[in-house]
Amino acid sequence: MAQPGRAVTVRDVQQLVRRKDEIEAQIKAYYEVLEDQKGVGMNEPLVDVEGFPRADIDLYQVRTARHNIICLQNDHKALMKQVEEALHQLHAREKEKQAKDEAEALAEARSQQQGLPRAFARVNEVTPGSPASLSGLQVDDEIVEFGSVNAQNFQNLQNIATVVQHSEGRPLSVTVIRSGKKVHVGLTPKRWAGKGLLG
Repeated sequence: MAQPGRAVTVRDVQQLVRRKDEIEAQIKAYYEVLEDQKGVGMNEPLVDVEGFPRADIDLYQVRTARHNIICLQNDHKALMKQVEEALHQLHAREKEKQAKDEAEALAEARSQQQGLPRAFARVNEVTPGSPASLSGLQVDDEIVEFGSVNAQNFQNLQNIATVVQHSEGRPLSVTVIRSGKKVHVGLTPKRWAGKGLLG
């Protein structure tokens, strides 16, 4: 069994289970001894009706078998308690490890997000064939920079409209966050079949 203060391992549990199997086999063997003695179980009287020791069985063998069965059953009970405690420890440790792994993954995800700039707008529609679509903008892209507009100087969508009007036919640098990563897109506002210069 594991020494106190030492973490229980799967091997410890396997050893305990092997020991339990051995004890169960011994108990079974002693019950067979009792069965061989005219089927005397654990509680049948060992004296005849007149109070004399029974002559049809080996009293010594029966007494020894009964005594050993009781001792082994007590050992078995104690061992089952050890197995249960060891399994609890193993599962608790596994749970602890899982919680730690999840916390680390969460912390890593947070630190990556902290490294990303703050978005000030989100793309909720891109018309197929439009300048926005041709540049590679996608629905749900979060806009971090749109030409000279960023989270620090953005007030309303009019800021973007102004930049677009002043940049017709000239490429604009647009930075978005897509699936937790920073992506740069080159967007050239221009007239097309649809409304506006972007779509």
